[in-house]
Amino acid sequence: MTEADLTVKFSESHLNYINSQLQDKSPEEILQWAITTFPSLYQTTAFGLTGLVTVDLISKIEPGSHPIDLIFLDTLHHFKETLQLVEDVKAKYPNVKLHVFKPEGANTEKEFAEKYGEKLWDNNDLYYDYLVKVEPAQRAYDQLGVVAVLTGRRRSQGGARGNLPIVQVEETGLIKINPLANWTFEQVNAYIKKNNVPYNVLLDQGYRSVGDYHSTAPVKEGEDERAGRWKGKKKTECGIHETSKFAHFMNARPEQTA
Repeated sequence: MTEADLTVKFSESHLNYINSQLQDKSPEEILQWAITTFPSLYQTTAFGLTGLVTVDLISKIEPGSHPIDLIFLDTLHHFKETLQLVEDVKAKYPNVKLHVFKPEGANTEKEFAEKYGEKLWDNNDLYYDYLVKVEPAQRAYDQLGVVAVLTGRRRSQGGARGNLPIVQVEETGLIKINPLANWTFEQVNAYIKKNNVPYNVLLDQGYRSVGDYHSTAPVKEGEDERAGRWKGKKKTECGIHETSKFAHFMNARPEQTA
């Protein structure tokens, strides 16, 4: 299958129309639309609460049918609690296929440090984000032939996500669907508890958004949900949703073969 075969194009007016139609739909209805519309649909997840709700909702939309495959970017710097959660999710949803992508040329944190340098997240955080998130994500999309992805982003997470649409198209043509964009943390958390969905135990210790161990902290009362990410730095995203600023890295990347 060629890249042209996988391209789905929306005009700006069509995209605006789609968003207007989906704006007041439930997450289940948005997911059903996405499943019906895109044959090469995947879910990217770091196993945060919203992504976990999405996995559970999909499992109930068409019980017994082939679920949406998951793409997990293993940065090699996750909390041990996050990695345990991955195993818990695999056990609860055994029919869900998980594709794991790691930084190129490294399988462990030690190998990453040997190849790219100690504490790269402090010394060159932009390059670190590219190596652990942006490049592996692009490699995943290329190798799997991804047309559209479900994400776990919500407007209530604050920052750049405050005006998040339900559907958006990246410069690369990748379509991103945010089925729970309208939900709050409280709604997501309540769903998790009510439906006995596995979740990261760090949330019971004051964390709300969990990323790498070296750049994630608990949040204080009244702070944005993602305030614990990159504490003390002027950033709210790892770059996976802001790929344009990594163009100079991506242009220097050798061609990959699937």
